Amino acid sequence: MKSNCKAALVAIAAFACALPAFADVTVTDAWTRSTVPGQKVAAAFMQIVSTADTALVEASSPSAKFVEIHEMIKEGNMMKMKAIDRLPLPAEKPVELSPAGYHMMLFELKAPLNAGDKVPLTLTFENRGGRRFTIDVEAVVRPLGADGGPPKP
Repeated sequence: MKSNCKAALVAIAAFACALPAFADVTVTDAWTRSTVPGQKVAAAFMQIVSTADTALVEASSPSAKFVEIHEMIKEGNMMKMKAIDRLPLPAEKPVELSPAGYHMMLFELKAPLNAGDKVPLTLTFENRGGRRFTIDVEAVVRPLGADGGPPKP
């Protein structure tokens, strides 16, 4: 009987070691700017921290036809936006999505974004083992001139 228990414990331990590490991901201060009549695109910003190496691989929103993850790159003397397939999130290192860096673009908005509204976003992450998981976030719509700092009271 003892040998069966020992074998079972060894099998359980081996299985547990083979499981990919799961990450706890925290998303804070998600926001976007309000839009003007007829505007069909907006950008979303936030801070993301993961407890393990993970990547943001997809985003969607019922407020837009599609959402892309973008980075700002310098080509010559010009800054340009470029869509990326994944945004690496190194363990325990905050990653800032901001107007001058990484951000999400919401395309073909279904309605104007008004200050005080909330835009739902579903973020899809992938851990090192290839397992995907999602987190739902609400981005607060700030007034058009918002500079990215904390909201003013």
